[in-house]
Amino acid sequence: MRLAIKRSNIKTLMLPIAMVGGALFYPWMGYLTFLSPYLIFMMLLITYCKLTPSDFKPDRFEMTLLLSQILLAGLGYGLTFFWNRTLAEGVFICFFIPTATAAPVITGMLGGSISKVATYSLLSNSVVAVLGPLLLAAIGEHAEITFGESFRLILMQVFPLILLPLVLALAMKRFTPALHEKITSHQQLSFYLWAVSLFIVVGSCTSFAITHWTPESTWTMLLLAAGALIACLLQFKIGRKIGTRFSQTVSGGQALGQKNTVLAVWLALTYLNPLASIAPASYVAWQNIINSWQLIRHQSSLERRREPC
Repeated sequence: MRLAIKRSNIKTLMLPIAMVGGALFYPWMGYLTFLSPYLIFMMLLITYCKLTPSDFKPDRFEMTLLLSQILLAGLGYGLTFFWNRTLAEGVFICFFIPTATAAPVITGMLGGSISKVATYSLLSNSVVAVLGPLLLAAIGEHAEITFGESFRLILMQVFPLILLPLVLALAMKRFTPALHEKITSHQQLSFYLWAVSLFIVVGSCTSFAITHWTPESTWTMLLLAAGALIACLLQFKIGRKIGTRFSQTVSGGQALGQKNTVLAVWLALTYLNPLASIAPASYVAWQNIINSWQLIRHQSSLERRREPC
């Protein structure tokens, strides 16, 4: 019993430790960043092994989330544009970017619907792939890339990472059921892979912020970090509110709040003022602090339920 408690305590503290470690060891993250897509791929493969094709059915829940995502992006940009254009671009990208490819993993850890978040991730990434080049070209400051080229780049970056693990999981279920069952029964591996991924992502974002800092940009960078925090809190809150209406509280919060920040940084650097990319880089920290807090609370709740009365 004592050993089980110690292991659960270590697991509970692992994400905060990964974040702090990433921030402390940021100078060496350049040697590890190439691992991120492979880690995400493995996390999604493990998670998708729990799903079947019939689980992917968009309904009013996903469409409500999508409409909210687009409206929030427009509202955030409109409310901040006349105050600070760079801030407006950073806030817009924090709202507009699609759901993170790893969101289904965290949702599963929190007891939410993996299939709902996976469906919304595919839907939101598809919509951003189509609308992104148009909207970012309209508000951006150096939109040199054509619609066709940007559309192709987004598809190449996002879709393989989302679709290939799903295709592989379904193929394994059909042709290698024993291996599929073995992976399905080891869902806890996703947690440890996520901790390693978080260590790398936080370190990379810390390095990014330090590299791009200048005394003249300090105030704008602080505004961008604050704007990202407000956007993050709003999206988790609104997502949970929408989710509650459809009996999907956890799934709604993760679908709307957990963002594909790697894609966001690339979009900001490509279309917007490069300094605006500080907002999605900050969003990485905010969303993972929230995720860590939620996982700690969920783990503590599970432990209390296991304790004998």
